[in-house]
Amino acid sequence: MRGFFTCAADIAWVFRVGGVRQLERNLTHVFASEMRRSHGSVDNRELRRRVRHCSRQGMRSYFAYFCEAMTVGARSEQQLRARIRGTGSGFDSIVRDARQGVSSLIAMGHQGNWDYAGYWARLEVAPVVTVAERLANDELLHTFVDIRERLGMRILLTGQHDLTGRLRNVLLDSTVVVPLLADRDLSRHGVFVHAFDSVIRVARGPAALAYDTGNPLYVVNLYREKLSGRREEQAGVPYGYVCEISGPIDVHAFHDMPRQEALHAISQAWVDLWAQGIAAHPQDWHMLQPLFWEDLDHSRLQDADEPCSRMADNSPGQ
Repeated sequence: MRGFFTCAADIAWVFRVGGVRQLERNLTHVFASEMRRSHGSVDNRELRRRVRHCSRQGMRSYFAYFCEAMTVGARSEQQLRARIRGTGSGFDSIVRDARQGVSSLIAMGHQGNWDYAGYWARLEVAPVVTVAERLANDELLHTFVDIRERLGMRILLTGQHDLTGRLRNVLLDSTVVVPLLADRDLSRHGVFVHAFDSVIRVARGPAALAYDTGNPLYVVNLYREKLSGRREEQAGVPYGYVCEISGPIDVHAFHDMPRQEALHAISQAWVDLWAQGIAAHPQDWHMLQPLFWEDLDHSRLQDADEPCSRMADNSPGQ
């Protein structure tokens, strides 16, 4: 089955369908920003080469995620454990927090296999409560919720009454990990921040919950790695995932600010950490939708006022 998904990914990449063009636009921001930072300018020919090469890897990674999601029920605990490991500057801290009865928040993006990350966190850190987007297709929604519940996660759905309040209560009433996919939120609730010499709009949930509860906020980047030896044998596949944990962000340092300013500052802080991980492993970032200011339909954005335009104008890439 893995071979079928790899073939499908390559076909989509060759014909630049299924979000490939948008993925490449997003990757262009990442690579151009890194070129400016390291060389002071952008070599457009080299930029196109890097983006095209990375987009193929990205589509293979994206399709691998769906292959893994569809077959997770057939995997043993040993196989799943062998397929992901934790590391990073925040690894020891988040484990220590859980042992001391402190819940943690995680801000993360559409990178790698976030379902495996939730499974790993449940086994190695604390029970996991997370949020799934309510889809128009009920059958597809139930499929993805079922996958995550099989992995031991408790799932709340967007659109539920007082979702933020429910998450706040969960964080304060028990010891849990709450990972939130937060790298894109174009609604009026989103927060505009700088990333890769541009502006993106991210979910305010991680910042708001951390600010309101005082619980530590971590950042996770997920990327694939080649397995070998006993771990490859146990996993049953040649590739696994690294769950790299950064942080925690000291949210108490922002409590002397007005709330909205604090939420923006906290959001910018976690995005800065997240962006470092994306720059290091762009091939596993599955962002196939418009994200950066230059690619958005500004007429459809809610509350995208003049200050947001000034943020974009003042970005280093402009």
